[in-house]
Amino acid sequence: MLLLQETAIEVHKVRAAVSSPSHGAILVFEGVTRNHHEGRQVLRLSYEAYEEMALLEMERIREEALTKWPAVRIAIVHRTGLVDIGQTSLVIAVGAPHRPESYEANRFVLEAIKQRLPVWKKEIYNDGEGWKPNT
Repeated sequence: MLLLQETAIEVHKVRAAVSSPSHGAILVFEGVTRNHHEGRQVLRLSYEAYEEMALLEMERIREEALTKWPAVRIAIVHRTGLVDIGQTSLVIAVGAPHRPESYEANRFVLEAIKQRLPVWKKEIYNDGEGWKPNT
């Protein structure tokens, strides 16, 4: 499962996509919109994506992770459009035979997404708005 979508992410479906009877660990990361950034009140986020390129890059990232951790399953869903406070904008689920590789693969995928995915985030504040770099 690799998706970009404007609708709310159904985390249980992302989790189910990586579930296996042979896995002893399922790790689900949720990136959630918080109400502040650098001392400013955030009202919501807005995400824009180059969809074709983003989906291809998600696949590359997943394939890279699978070369390092071949026994895992990985699912990634990223929101686009407006995401309100408390809503989930990114879900990365990793199913693995053991705990260590679930953590390692999930962290690898998260950091690669933040560095490479052509998805851009705008924070909308109570006193303006601003685009944020992926870090």
